[in-house]
Amino acid sequence: MSIGVQDIVSAVASRLNVDNATAESAVGTILSVLDHEATGTKADALFDQLPGARDLAQRYDVMAKPAGGGGLMGMLGSALGDRAGALVNGMAKLKGLGLSVAQVEEAGKQLIEQAKTAAGPDAVNEIVNDVPGLAGHFGL
Repeated sequence: MSIGVQDIVSAVASRLNVDNATAESAVGTILSVLDHEATGTKADALFDQLPGARDLAQRYDVMAKPAGGGGLMGMLGSALGDRAGALVNGMAKLKGLGLSVAQVEEAGKQLIEQAKTAAGPDAVNEIVNDVPGLAGHFGL
C-alpha cells in the first residue's frame, strides 16, 4: 500500500483533532522545513516516496517572502540563513496556525511515522539526524 501526503494530512488532522486545512498547512510547513534544511539529495529521496509531498512543501514554503516584508521573524530567519531560517520561519508559521507546542510535536511525529512507512526508516532517520534542532522542535 502506497502512502501519499494526503494520507499524512488525514492522520495529522485526526490525531490533533483539527480540520484538514490546518493539518495540511502544518504538514506542508514541516515538509518545507525538511526540504530547506536537509542537505544534498536526502529530502529528494523522501519526497520521491511520498506522492504530493513536494507540491505541498512548495505551497507552504517557509522561505517564501510574505507580502508586507514578513516582520521580525522573517528578518530573523533571513539573517540566520536558509537552513536555520527555515526552522525559525517554520515554527513561526506553525504557531501562527494556533497550534500548541504539543500539537506541533505530534504533527511532526505523525509525519515522520508515515514517512518511515513510505520511504523506509533508514532514509527518514538520516534526514532527521541531518537537521539540527529538528528533533527538539518536532518532538522526534
